Amino acid sequence: MSFQHSIKIPRERIGALIGKRGKVKQQIEKKCGVAIEIDSETGDATITSSKPAEHMEAFRAIEVITAISRGFSPERAYYLFEDEEIMFQQLDLHDYAGKSPSTLARIRGRIIGEGGKARRMIEELTGSYISVYGHTVAFIGNYREVKLATDAISMLAKGSMHKSVYAMLQGVKSKDKLERMRLWEDNVEKDATTPSES
Repeated sequence: MSFQHSIKIPRERIGALIGKRGKVKQQIEKKCGVAIEIDSETGDATITSSKPAEHMEAFRAIEVITAISRGFSPERAYYLFEDEEIMFQQLDLHDYAGKSPSTLARIRGRIIGEGGKARRMIEELTGSYISVYGHTVAFIGNYREVKLATDAISMLAKGSMHKSVYAMLQGVKSKDKLERMRLWEDNVEKDATTPSES
């Protein structure tokens, strides 16, 4: 066996990883050319592949499995299959809360917001997917989306007001829009001044 890796899956996420009639597990195995063994008692998942470790498919399988284990639906985790630019990242809230369960609960509450509003708002403004699960916050998106979302969550975890976080994200969004407009205008001008071939 050229590649082997083990991941601990929370017991309540095992069903999501296996899927109805094993469909999710089979899909990951097929897409990544790996075999996945899951011990339902211990929550240990072992990913094996006969391909050499430098083949990225096995690492993609690890990312997708980890994403599902950290609260993402399989549908959202599959987004990692769509493009090499898409990445998975997670933040440990213990870094902000220390060992205090009440501080952890308070920070989680601020990140999720009433009825999930804060999390949804950050997803909307950054273009990333966010999952708050246990003591982690996980992200799926391209590098820029994930970096923005991580910065926003970090600000909330450190005690910034929701208003300030949204304003920061809105500012970045507006700046990006202006830059895209400028690029488009430059290209239009360039096209107008380029003599057309007759």
